[in-house]
Amino acid sequence: MKKHTLLLFLLLTNTLWSQAPQKLNAVEIYEQVQKLNFLGKVLYVAAHPDDENTKLITYFSNHYHAQTAYLSLTRGDGGQNLIGTELREKLGAIRTQELLAARRIDGGEQFFTRANDFGYSKEPNETFAIWNKQEVLDDVIQVFTTFQPDIIIHRFAHNTPGTTHGHHTASAQLSIEAIQTLKSQPKRVFFNTSWWFYGSQEAFEAADKSNLMAINANVYYPLKGKSNNEIAALSRSQHKCQGFGTLGSRGDEIEYLDLLKGDLPKSSNLFEGIDTTWSRVPGGQAIGTILSDVEKNFNFNNPSVHLPNLIKAYQLIEQLDDVHWKAIKSKQIVKIIEACSGLFIEVVADTESTTPSNAFNLNVEVINRSSSKAKLMSVKVLELPTEPKNMELKNNTKINLSLKNIRCNLNTDYSNLFWLKEAKTVGMYQISNPTLRILPEVTTAFPVVFTIEIEGNTIEFVKNICYKFNSPDNGETYTPFTLLPEATTAIAPEVLLFNGVQPKTVTVTITSHKANVNGKVSLCYPNDWKVEPKEIPIEIASKNETKNVTFTVYPSKNTTTTTTTLSALVEIDGQLLDRKLTTLHYPHIPKQTILMPSTAKAVTLDLKIKGKNIGYIMGAGDEIPNHLSQVGYQVSLLQPDAITPEKIQNFDAIILGIRAFNVVEELKYKNKILFEYVKNGGNVIVQYNTSNNLITKEIAPYNLKINNDRVTNENAPITFLLPQHSVLHYPNKITQNDFTGWIQEQGLYYPSQWGAEFTPILASSDEGETSKKGGLLIAKYGKGNYVYTGLSFFRELPEGVSGAYRLLANLIALE
Repeated sequence: MKKHTLLLFLLLTNTLWSQAPQKLNAVEIYEQVQKLNFLGKVLYVAAHPDDENTKLITYFSNHYHAQTAYLSLTRGDGGQNLIGTELREKLGAIRTQELLAARRIDGGEQFFTRANDFGYSKEPNETFAIWNKQEVLDDVIQVFTTFQPDIIIHRFAHNTPGTTHGHHTASAQLSIEAIQTLKSQPKRVFFNTSWWFYGSQEAFEAADKSNLMAINANVYYPLKGKSNNEIAALSRSQHKCQGFGTLGSRGDEIEYLDLLKGDLPKSSNLFEGIDTTWSRVPGGQAIGTILSDVEKNFNFNNPSVHLPNLIKAYQLIEQLDDVHWKAIKSKQIVKIIEACSGLFIEVVADTESTTPSNAFNLNVEVINRSSSKAKLMSVKVLELPTEPKNMELKNNTKINLSLKNIRCNLNTDYSNLFWLKEAKTVGMYQISNPTLRILPEVTTAFPVVFTIEIEGNTIEFVKNICYKFNSPDNGETYTPFTLLPEATTAIAPEVLLFNGVQPKTVTVTITSHKANVNGKVSLCYPNDWKVEPKEIPIEIASKNETKNVTFTVYPSKNTTTTTTTLSALVEIDGQLLDRKLTTLHYPHIPKQTILMPSTAKAVTLDLKIKGKNIGYIMGAGDEIPNHLSQVGYQVSLLQPDAITPEKIQNFDAIILGIRAFNVVEELKYKNKILFEYVKNGGNVIVQYNTSNNLITKEIAPYNLKINNDRVTNENAPITFLLPQHSVLHYPNKITQNDFTGWIQEQGLYYPSQWGAEFTPILASSDEGETSKKGGLLIAKYGKGNYVYTGLSFFRELPEGVSGAYRLLANLIALE
């Protein structure tokens, strides 16, 4: 008996440990065999989640059966969120998982770099001024050398800076630079062009297409019962937080590829001139002969009949000298062998989370649902010694093993998103482990290795510990198994606003992640501040129980506006714990666990308010109501059915959340009620909306046309167009200092046209551009004021930017 050990490259797999185990049916196994027999690769390159053309990724993965991947330079942290209030790192976590969900549908794989999506930039030099260009380039090179694509496709042009998002152009430029460093060059490099890049369909039809390759990508897949673009639409629709749900389509649809490097194929085969058979690999011809026969004579009724030939091919693959193709094809064929054997292997913990000091139990299930001869030889859990088993796996006879008192190694990292473990910069994530830098996630944090003998050959199968339970709504439900600190803390509010020197009370919530926690809680703060009491003892009896304690915080007597950080610490058994636990729950992605420093921002500001009763109509989601409440406003969240003349007449002002005219359908007829409210003396403040997908063109009582204009430089100088306007004086005197400390962008989606009734208040611009005057527009309508603003209050208030609070207070107080 020969023993063959498979190196699975655990970190490079895209299989999600937090999902239900994948159980391939016969058609899916056959499709995996087709992929196993195709030795060609395509890499699609762009900047953000949702930039990718899922039609082409689907086409290459399913029509050619090529190994197809998408390199997104960023995780999309700087975007907006249409399904919740999460922004920045939390949004990046959601969008990472949405990309992985998309790839599970279209058959692709996913890569990233360390680049942080800091927000919109207008050309690549602005992008590179914030990113560390060399580090991002190094990561792109690492993806290219790891994946080794035959064909590279850019979503964006590299030679038209200033015509699209700076990140977009930067992605193509970095790809061009990376290609120049490669010893093994891709056969072809394309730009995935379309009429959009030509400005209009007419211009595109008139253009010279001699350098373009036209692909009718919307082929039909009988085994799937879907056309290519039906699958691509399902994939695209996973970008839910960006509102990118789309309809599938059937029938011919052409995709265009503009050749940048290499030669245009003479036929319709994009892999023309590339050997995509097993003959590509020295020693591979015999493997190809065996596997071609499996594919040609595939038994859909009983795939296990192919196990002897699959085992032979596996043995030959393990003998290959080409380590690159050996690793890839070993992983693919082991997956096929597992599926053909009807093997089901699962390791379920008896708890969803554990701590370094706690033990947990595991239930192991192994079953062979085929007539193949199989034997469970051993099981190795985490870093524990291997346990010999030597148990025969009879057809359809389940084996259950109960493993007691398992503990994680004390050196095991807490469960967290790996790119958030180190301090980041505005433009870059810091990831010390170079292996992880290009990956979407770590998929086997808690590995269990099963050595199984199948038809006389041993193969290692690696499974990750998971947790599952029965949900009354969804039945069998899987969730990630996590390692957490003994306790975590959270400070509320996260932004503490002091209007003067009066003290405020903060609440620290302590969550115990094990039973019987005893310790003490304290706050860290600057020397010129004061906190009472110094520390508070705690006792928590049960796991997952929470306890709230309160501290009184006295700000510095320094009367100037200051910003400082408060940190929460809980000491347990001599260990200081300073993490805050955040979990993200959405039905379309696995639960995400994030551990970050437990901090709150404390800001002292000079703020006067007038008119305290605010109605807030939530749009796509933001946290402005909470922050307004903290400075003294009484904020009522208005549901669409509450927008009636009687119910809104007593509000001092009504504020519409971001994108309200994009997502609140009722505003297409409730807008008239808001206009009448203004006419009778109220103030309505409308925050930014995108120019696309407006539910009505009547977003104001006067002419107003939204554009894509924005000022991306948050530090762009401000000009006061009407220095004497009351909005700059009452009740707060607004100066240039009120525009310092803004983050990410000054404003976005400014109107480009407005009626003479509107008065522009501010002007600013990015370097080298004409002045933008649409950031803050005020119109008198009847007795009240209608305000439209693209200023990014939704980003600034959660960050405690004092000038944003002062200016918004003045808008509320307009007379």
